This record gives sequence, structure tokens and C-alpha cells, in this order.
Amino acid sequence: MTNAPTGPGTGDPPVRSSPSLLKSKARLHSVIARQLGIQIVSGAYQPGDLLDTEIAFSEQLNVSRSAYREAVRILSAKGLVESRPKTGTRISPRADWRLLDPDVLAWFFESEPSHDFVSGIFELRMIVEPQAAALAAQRRGAQDLSRMRRALQEMGRLTLVEEAGRAADREFHNAVLEATRNPALFALSSSIGAAVRWTTIYKQRHRALPRDPMPDHWKVYDAIAVGDPAAAQTAMQELVQLALDDARLALAR
Repeated sequence: MTNAPTGPGTGDPPVRSSPSLLKSKARLHSVIARQLGIQIVSGAYQPGDLLDTEIAFSEQLNVSRSAYREAVRILSAKGLVESRPKTGTRISPRADWRLLDPDVLAWFFESEPSHDFVSGIFELRMIVEPQAAALAAQRRGAQDLSRMRRALQEMGRLTLVEEAGRAADREFHNAVLEATRNPALFALSSSIGAAVRWTTIYKQRHRALPRDPMPDHWKVYDAIAVGDPAAAQTAMQELVQLALDDARLALAR
């Protein structure tokens, strides 16, 4: 927005974009990026396909060209598209996609993820989380245990039906990763947290969860609390495997 003129004789302060307007603009390009992202990961666009031109797409959605450009920048940063002068914006090869980006994970689960994709996410969790639990059992401190315990208490009180309960679930898994004292492992927390959140939502799209997940989580906590790496690793393996079994039931439906 162009500021109004100022200076002697005008008497009016500069006109600035309000915070609500700026927020609205930010939401707009995020919404466009999400819509396109879901279409890309769901296969509506295939790798190598060209997106509509900036002008055509802006007119189609009745949005500004700047909002569309910003949305494309978001998708490009996540490896989903590549923009080049004169050739346009093309869908990138799947190997270039940032699959562990929390937004990309969300877009997969907001469409209809394949069995292989869901299984792959759980394979990643099975590789990372059991070993992280073993390390946490060796290295955790009193504050780590307090954080895990509070998260599980909140999770049990609110249940996984509520977003706040799912947030408590993610907090527990994040606390386990942080208790490893391994910065590289904790760097995966946003990706693991997104995987936990979206697989939980996916599992209960059409029905309630088939079992109470709290005992499995408390087993992990108890093993970490007593400092038993082998028991913590086994408990986390069982927790992730049971979650995968639930996800497979959802896929079968």
C-alpha cells in the first residue's frame, strides 16, 4: 500500500498497512501454497508438469500476482517446484521434495496418503525413536522427566480426540528427543512431531482409536525414569508398532 504524502500543509499522518491487513495477506499466500501443495503431493500435478502462468493462475483464483509468487516461493523452498525465467514453474522430481518438512507431511495426510508413504513414515519413527528412548534413559535429568510426566498427564486428561491432547503427545515425544542431549536428533523434533500429529489424526478420521494409547506411553516413561535403556528401547518400539497397526486399519478402510 502506498503511503499518503506527508509534509508541510498535508496535516495527515502516513497511511500504513494495518497488522490485520498484513496478516490477511500472509494467510492468503499460505492458503494458495497449501492448495497447490496438496494437489502436487496427491498426484493432481505430476513431476515435470508446468503450472499455469502467473497471470492465468492469479485470474483463476482472483488473487494478486504477488500472493501467487510468494506461494510459489514457499513451494520452491520445500522442493516441490522449480521456477526458471522463460520456462515457467515446473513440478520438481519427487526425489527433490522435502518430505520431512512439517507442511509437506501435513499436505500428504490432508490428501490421501498411500500405504507405502504411511509405512515409510513409521519406518522412520522406528529407526529414530526407540534408539532415542534408549539414549534418553541414560542421559535424562529431573527436568526432562518432569516435562515428560506433565505431557502424559495432559495427554491422558485431554485425550487424542482434542488438538490440545495431540499437542501434549507431541510434547512427550519432543521431550524424549531432547533428553538424548543430541542436537542432531532434536533437530528432527518438528518432523517427528508432525508425523505423530498427522498419523494420529489419520487413524481416527472415520472411527475412534481402537485402544487406549496411554499405557504404551507410560511404559516408555517408566523405563526412561528408572534409567533402563533396553527397556526404554523396547517400549518405544512397541508403541510405534501399535501406532502403525492402527494406521493400517485406517488405510484398510
